[in-house]
Amino acid sequence: MDRREFMLLAGIAAGASAAAAAVPSPRSAISAETGDNSARRRALTKVGTQMGPTSPKILEFLARHGVVNICGHPPRSGPNGSWKLDDLLRLKERVETHGISLDMIPLPLSSRYIAAAENPNIMMGKSPERDREIEGICEMIRVAAAAGIPTLKYNLTILGVLRTEPTRGRGGSRYSTWVYDRARQRRRLTEAGSVPSHVMWERITYFLERVIPVAEECKVRMACHPHDPGVPPGGFRGVARVLGTVEGLKRFVDIAESDYHGLNFCQGTIAEMLQNPPREIYDVIRYFGRKKKIFNVHFRNIRGKRDNFQEVYPDEGDVDMLQAMKVYREVGYDGMVMPDHVPSHPDDPGSLQAYAFAFGYIKALIQAVDDPAQAL
Repeated sequence: MDRREFMLLAGIAAGASAAAAAVPSPRSAISAETGDNSARRRALTKVGTQMGPTSPKILEFLARHGVVNICGHPPRSGPNGSWKLDDLLRLKERVETHGISLDMIPLPLSSRYIAAAENPNIMMGKSPERDREIEGICEMIRVAAAAGIPTLKYNLTILGVLRTEPTRGRGGSRYSTWVYDRARQRRRLTEAGSVPSHVMWERITYFLERVIPVAEECKVRMACHPHDPGVPPGGFRGVARVLGTVEGLKRFVDIAESDYHGLNFCQGTIAEMLQNPPREIYDVIRYFGRKKKIFNVHFRNIRGKRDNFQEVYPDEGDVDMLQAMKVYREVGYDGMVMPDHVPSHPDDPGSLQAYAFAFGYIKALIQAVDDPAQAL
């Protein structure tokens, strides 16, 4: 056994122990004062982000705005980034130098359209290529454990993120928008051809059955993002979006019985699945939160409903975000709550102003929920 192999195995053991401690136990939210899930329970959530790159400049920006828990990004070296143990350890050290905790990184299973995806054969179902790609993902899980990174986020998609033309918002902002009636004329199949729901489920299950046992062995949580957005049952461009409904997400989390199999719970995407988001979203949070399947939260607001919505600033959408934060508190969620898909503006390169606004908004909600008077 050479030095690098020894470091990898030793790191996996240490990382698995640290990651196991990060997994919320069923009693993690129980009040020491009352012995039950009372209204006096303190908020456990923290503001986070996935904005990148994980550079000194961005880390300073985050530290200035009180963001001390993040999803970082592996250094770029090839199409999947660098997943060498030494590189991830250096990334972790760089993050921690700024007083920030590296709580998560993304696997090279992104929200890109399949033709631009990093590991396309997993969702194309093409063997033996998908087996090689899945083994590569398993090795990345092992290296993340060795580096002490407790959670990995990923997507299982063919269509990527679907949107129509942006719409104008307050102060000249541009809002990401989806109007299915405008998009449904796009009839041409994707490179994946026809992929009905039973085929999508076969490919998803094939992946999970090989990957989740490795994640469980390494004590690394796997957080999958829903399909963004959901589409009608017949699919879009020949592809069914089985993770684009609440029922589909329920089936997904039940495929593998493991504390390390769950969701990158995108509240915005899930609101976009609903016919009445301001009434329905809170019970969806409760369902997955009580099952301890929420590993990360994308905290964005929308106007509209399924098949017709805009992604807006968090204070101007249809969902009561304070009420949503109270429900995360109610179910004992203790992970990151992060903005994503913030509005853009020509005077705000990189949407730094929009992110700063969202960070402050989320921090204020967490503080409000932390006040027992606000919880009554």
